[in-house]
Amino acid sequence: MSESRFIVVEGPIGVGKTSLARRLAESMDSELLLERAEANPFLERFYRNPREAALPTQLFFLFQRMRQVEELRQADIFSDTRVADFLIEKDRLFAQINLDRHELELYEKVYESMAIAPPEPDLVIYLQAPVDTLLFRIARRGIEYEQRIGRHYLERLNEAYARFFHDYDGAPLLIVNAATIDPIHNDEHYNVLFEEITRIQSGRHFFNPIVSATA
Repeated sequence: MSESRFIVVEGPIGVGKTSLARRLAESMDSELLLERAEANPFLERFYRNPREAALPTQLFFLFQRMRQVEELRQADIFSDTRVADFLIEKDRLFAQINLDRHELELYEKVYESMAIAPPEPDLVIYLQAPVDTLLFRIARRGIEYEQRIGRHYLERLNEAYARFFHDYDGAPLLIVNAATIDPIHNDEHYNVLFEEITRIQSGRHFFNPIVSATA
Protein backbone atom coordinates (compact mmCIF):
# COMPACT_ATOMS: atom_id res chain seq x y z
CA MET A 1 0.00 0.00 0.00
CA SER A 2 2.94 2.33 0.52
CA GLU A 3 3.31 2.66 -3.27
CA SER A 4 -0.36 3.47 -3.95
CA ARG A 5 -0.95 6.77 -5.62
CA PHE A 6 -4.71 7.03 -6.00
CA ILE A 7 -7.17 5.93 -3.30
CA VAL A 8 -10.94 6.36 -3.63
CA VAL A 9 -13.50 6.27 -0.82
CA GLU A 10 -17.07 5.57 -1.95
CA GLY A 11 -20.50 4.84 -0.53
CA PRO A 12 -24.04 6.20 -0.23
CA ILE A 13 -25.07 9.57 1.18
CA GLY A 14 -24.37 9.84 4.90
CA VAL A 15 -21.99 6.89 5.19
CA GLY A 16 -18.99 9.11 5.90
CA LYS A 17 -16.90 8.86 2.72
CA THR A 18 -15.84 12.52 2.59
CA SER A 19 -14.86 12.60 6.26
CA LEU A 20 -12.87 9.38 5.90
CA ALA A 21 -11.16 10.70 2.76
CA ARG A 22 -10.11 13.79 4.74
CA ARG A 23 -8.63 11.70 7.56
CA LEU A 24 -6.78 9.42 5.16
CA ALA A 25 -5.35 12.37 3.22
CA GLU A 26 -4.13 13.88 6.47
CA SER A 27 -2.60 10.60 7.66
CA MET A 28 -0.85 10.05 4.34
CA ASP A 29 0.10 13.69 3.80
CA SER A 30 -1.56 13.45 0.39
CA GLU A 31 -3.56 15.56 -1.99
CA LEU A 32 -7.32 15.53 -1.30
CA LEU A 33 -9.86 15.55 -4.15
CA LEU A 34 -13.46 16.10 -3.09
CA GLU A 35 -16.74 15.73 -4.95
CA ARG A 36 -17.84 19.22 -3.81
CA ALA A 37 -21.56 18.43 -3.86
CA GLU A 38 -22.29 21.80 -2.25
CA ALA A 39 -21.14 23.51 -5.47
CA ASN A 40 -24.07 22.03 -7.40
CA PRO A 41 -26.69 24.82 -7.59
CA PHE A 42 -29.45 22.32 -8.45
CA LEU A 43 -28.91 19.92 -5.54
CA GLU A 44 -31.10 21.64 -2.96
CA ARG A 45 -33.88 21.92 -5.55
CA PHE A 46 -33.46 18.21 -6.31
CA TYR A 47 -34.09 17.24 -2.69
CA ARG A 48 -37.21 19.42 -2.68
CA ASN A 49 -38.56 18.15 -6.00
CA PRO A 50 -36.54 15.24 -7.45
CA ARG A 51 -38.51 14.91 -10.66
CA GLU A 52 -38.17 18.57 -11.57
CA ALA A 53 -34.44 18.92 -10.93
CA ALA A 54 -32.99 15.45 -11.52
CA LEU A 55 -31.59 16.08 -15.00
CA PRO A 56 -29.80 19.41 -14.39
CA THR A 57 -28.48 18.06 -11.08
CA GLN A 58 -27.05 15.00 -12.80
CA LEU A 59 -25.57 16.88 -15.74
CA PHE A 60 -23.90 19.40 -13.43
CA PHE A 61 -22.25 16.55 -11.51
CA LEU A 62 -21.18 14.92 -14.79
CA PHE A 63 -19.47 18.08 -16.07
CA GLN A 64 -17.94 18.71 -12.64
CA ARG A 65 -16.48 15.20 -12.49
CA MET A 66 -15.13 15.52 -16.03
CA ARG A 67 -13.17 18.58 -14.90
CA GLN A 68 -11.96 16.68 -11.84
CA VAL A 69 -10.74 13.80 -14.02
CA GLU A 70 -8.69 16.32 -15.98
CA GLU A 71 -7.29 17.66 -12.71
CA LEU A 72 -6.32 14.12 -11.73
CA ARG A 73 -4.45 13.62 -14.98
CA GLN A 74 -2.62 16.93 -14.69
CA ALA A 75 -1.71 16.29 -11.05
CA ASP A 76 -0.36 12.82 -11.74
CA ILE A 77 3.30 13.80 -11.99
CA PHE A 78 3.17 16.23 -9.09
CA SER A 79 1.66 14.19 -6.25
CA ASP A 80 2.84 10.91 -4.74
CA THR A 81 -0.55 10.00 -3.24
CA ARG A 82 -4.06 11.29 -3.83
CA VAL A 83 -7.26 10.49 -1.95
CA ALA A 84 -10.69 11.15 -3.49
CA ASP A 85 -14.25 10.81 -2.19
CA PHE A 86 -15.75 9.90 -5.56
CA LEU A 87 -15.41 7.28 -8.28
CA ILE A 88 -16.34 8.71 -11.67
CA GLU A 89 -17.96 5.45 -12.81
CA LYS A 90 -20.62 5.74 -10.08
CA ASP A 91 -22.09 8.80 -11.83
CA ARG A 92 -24.22 6.50 -13.95
CA LEU A 93 -25.49 4.81 -10.79
CA PHE A 94 -27.22 8.03 -9.72
CA ALA A 95 -28.44 8.73 -13.26
CA GLN A 96 -30.11 5.33 -13.46
CA ILE A 97 -32.11 5.77 -10.25
CA ASN A 98 -32.97 9.47 -10.64
CA LEU A 99 -33.73 10.01 -14.34
CA ASP A 100 -36.70 8.88 -16.40
CA ARG A 101 -36.17 6.92 -19.61
CA HIS A 102 -35.85 9.89 -21.95
CA GLU A 103 -33.61 11.83 -19.58
CA LEU A 104 -31.39 8.81 -19.14
CA GLU A 105 -31.05 8.43 -22.91
CA LEU A 106 -29.93 12.08 -23.15
CA TYR A 107 -27.55 11.65 -20.23
CA GLU A 108 -25.99 8.56 -21.82
CA LYS A 109 -25.42 10.44 -25.09
CA VAL A 110 -23.71 13.28 -23.24
CA TYR A 111 -21.63 10.83 -21.18
CA GLU A 112 -20.49 8.91 -24.24
CA SER A 113 -19.64 12.09 -26.16
CA MET A 114 -17.32 13.19 -23.37
CA ALA A 115 -15.18 10.05 -23.70
CA ILE A 116 -14.25 10.12 -20.01
CA ALA A 117 -11.21 7.99 -19.25
CA PRO A 118 -10.40 8.39 -15.55
CA PRO A 119 -7.17 7.02 -14.06
CA GLU A 120 -7.52 3.65 -12.37
CA PRO A 121 -7.43 3.76 -8.56
CA ASP A 122 -4.88 1.74 -6.66
CA LEU A 123 -7.54 1.02 -4.03
CA VAL A 124 -11.28 1.64 -3.70
CA ILE A 125 -12.79 1.67 -0.21
CA TYR A 126 -16.54 1.03 -0.32
CA LEU A 127 -18.33 1.99 2.90
CA GLN A 128 -21.56 0.06 3.49
CA ALA A 129 -24.25 0.84 6.09
CA PRO A 130 -27.97 0.09 6.54
CA VAL A 131 -30.50 2.83 5.94
CA ASP A 132 -31.09 3.48 9.65
CA THR A 133 -27.39 4.24 10.08
CA LEU A 134 -27.41 6.56 7.06
CA LEU A 135 -30.48 8.43 8.35
CA PHE A 136 -28.87 8.87 11.76
CA ARG A 137 -25.64 10.23 10.31
CA ILE A 138 -27.44 12.53 7.89
CA ALA A 139 -29.42 13.96 10.81
CA ARG A 140 -26.26 14.27 12.91
CA ARG A 141 -24.34 16.32 10.35
CA GLY A 142 -27.29 18.68 10.04
CA ILE A 143 -27.17 19.87 6.43
CA GLU A 144 -30.61 21.41 6.03
CA TYR A 145 -31.56 20.28 2.54
CA GLU A 146 -30.36 16.72 3.23
CA GLN A 147 -32.99 16.34 5.95
CA ARG A 148 -35.53 15.91 3.12
CA ILE A 149 -33.88 12.66 2.01
CA GLY A 150 -36.34 9.84 2.57
CA ARG A 151 -35.90 6.22 3.56
CA HIS A 152 -37.15 4.92 0.21
CA TYR A 153 -34.55 6.91 -1.73
CA LEU A 154 -31.75 5.65 0.52
CA GLU A 155 -32.97 2.08 0.14
CA ARG A 156 -32.81 2.40 -3.65
CA LEU A 157 -29.40 4.03 -3.42
CA ASN A 158 -28.03 1.31 -1.15
CA GLU A 159 -29.29 -1.37 -3.52
CA ALA A 160 -27.72 0.41 -6.51
CA TYR A 161 -24.36 0.68 -4.74
CA ALA A 162 -24.48 -2.99 -3.76
CA ARG A 163 -25.15 -4.03 -7.37
CA PHE A 164 -22.42 -1.75 -8.68
CA PHE A 165 -19.72 -3.05 -6.36
CA HIS A 166 -20.85 -6.68 -6.66
CA ASP A 167 -19.52 -6.60 -10.23
CA TYR A 168 -16.76 -4.02 -9.78
CA ASP A 169 -13.29 -5.19 -10.80
CA GLY A 170 -11.61 -1.94 -11.79
CA ALA A 171 -9.25 -1.86 -8.81
CA PRO A 172 -8.47 -3.62 -5.53
CA LEU A 173 -11.57 -3.26 -3.37
CA LEU A 174 -12.05 -3.02 0.39
CA ILE A 175 -15.71 -3.36 1.46
CA VAL A 176 -16.17 -1.91 4.95
CA ASN A 177 -19.14 -2.50 7.23
CA ALA A 178 -19.39 1.13 8.32
CA ALA A 179 -22.28 0.37 10.68
CA THR A 180 -19.97 -1.45 13.10
CA ILE A 181 -17.29 1.25 13.25
CA ASP A 182 -17.13 5.04 13.28
CA PRO A 183 -13.65 5.93 11.99
CA ILE A 184 -14.51 9.63 11.91
CA HIS A 185 -15.32 10.16 15.60
CA ASN A 186 -13.48 7.21 17.12
CA ASP A 187 -9.67 7.09 16.91
CA GLU A 188 -9.44 3.41 17.80
CA HIS A 189 -11.81 2.52 14.97
CA TYR A 190 -9.87 4.70 12.54
CA ASN A 191 -6.54 3.16 13.48
CA VAL A 192 -7.88 -0.38 12.99
CA LEU A 193 -9.25 0.56 9.56
CA PHE A 194 -6.12 2.44 8.54
CA GLU A 195 -3.97 -0.59 9.40
CA GLU A 196 -6.18 -2.75 7.15
CA ILE A 197 -5.96 -0.21 4.31
CA THR A 198 -2.17 -0.19 4.43
CA ARG A 199 -2.04 -3.99 4.06
CA ILE A 200 -4.08 -4.31 0.87
CA GLN A 201 -2.21 -4.86 -2.39
CA SER A 202 -4.76 -6.58 -4.62
CA GLY A 203 -8.05 -8.45 -4.75
CA ARG A 204 -11.37 -8.02 -2.96
CA HIS A 205 -11.51 -7.75 0.82
CA PHE A 206 -14.27 -7.49 3.43
CA PHE A 207 -13.74 -5.59 6.68
CA ASN A 208 -16.18 -6.21 9.50
CA PRO A 209 -14.12 -5.76 12.65
CA ILE A 210 -15.01 -6.36 16.29
CA VAL A 211 -13.83 -3.25 18.11
CA SER A 212 -14.63 -1.66 21.44
CA ALA A 213 -17.38 0.95 21.58
CA THR A 214 -15.11 3.68 22.95
CA ALA A 215 -11.74 5.04 21.93
